[in-house]
Formats: sequence, C-alpha cells, structure tokens
Amino acid sequence: MGLSLRLALSGAGGPVRELPPEVVQLLVAVGAPARLGAHLRLVHDVACDLSSWLASAHPGVVFDAEAVVFGAATHDVGKVVFPRELSVPGSRHEAAGRQLLLGRGFPDRLARFAGTHGSWQAAGVGVEDLLVSVADKVWKGARVEDLERLLVDRIAGADGIEVWAAFVSLDDCLQRLAEAADGRLAFQNGFAV
Repeated sequence: MGLSLRLALSGAGGPVRELPPEVVQLLVAVGAPARLGAHLRLVHDVACDLSSWLASAHPGVVFDAEAVVFGAATHDVGKVVFPRELSVPGSRHEAAGRQLLLGRGFPDRLARFAGTHGSWQAAGVGVEDLLVSVADKVWKGARVEDLERLLVDRIAGADGIEVWAAFVSLDDCLQRLAEAADGRLAFQNGFAV
C-alpha cells in the first residue's frame, strides 16, 4: 500500500475513526486512490456518529448499525471502476460498486449501499440506506431537505413522536455534524485523486 493511501485510511486523521480492516484490505486490493480512501473514511466516521445518535436518541427506530457503517465505508467503492467520477458528477459508480462488492464475496445486505446511496427515493429504501445517504451529504456540510424529510418521517413513525419533534432532534444532530465539515474537506483535499 502506498504511503498516501495508508495515511488516508489509517493515519493523519486525528479523531477520525479508522475504516474497518476488511474495508482497508478491499481498498488496497482494488488500488483505490488516496482521495477515495479519505472520502470513505470521513463518511464512515460521520455514519458512526449518526448511528450512535439515532440509537441513543430514538431507541424505537430499529436498524442495523453495522450495515450502516459498512455501507458508509464502501458506498463509493465503484469509483475505482469509474475514476472520473472522483472529480465530476456521475452515477455509473453506483451499480459498479455494488457488483464489485458482491464479486468480492460481500453479502447483498452490505453491498447494496454502493447502489442506493444516491437513490434514496427508490422503493424499498430502508432507514439504513437513508442514514448512509445523509452521512454522505452532511460530512461536507450539505443538507438535503427531501432526504432528511424521509428520515424524519421514519424516526417519527418508529419512535411514536410528532414529526416536528423528530425534525428538531435530527436537525440538531446534523447541525452538530456539519460544524466540522471544513476540517473534513481539508483532510480529503489533502490527498490526490
């Protein structure tokens, strides 16, 4: 593994959590660019915080936190197949990432996030998918109203609270997470595409 990828995945990140070992092994095996490794690490870190918050603040919401953090750690892995999408918008990496993960033996319950992180309004999208999508936006301080509304509705329904209360709770969490966006962006941009 090159020094730049090693630093992106497990060093020089201060309080940023390291990626799970199986994800590090995958990214090394597929020759991931350091910038992609840094991005996945940052989204994974935010997804860990978001999952912890949801489990604590809204215990009525049943979700697979392990799947969420794995999904966040691998959601853009298809960009090794379509590296142009590291610097320009595109969605070809989504299906490619899911296929890459399935081809490497990961179960569909984990591989699916590579394909669903950009299509949160599709049928069958669960709370886990919404959490990965939100983490993929808020890591850089972006807020997406229709995405957040879907998550608010799921929280309110599962926790038996008013929609406005779920909104306030989620908004407080996302505001807190978004406050660190500049540092995250600086970390990611410190690595070459």
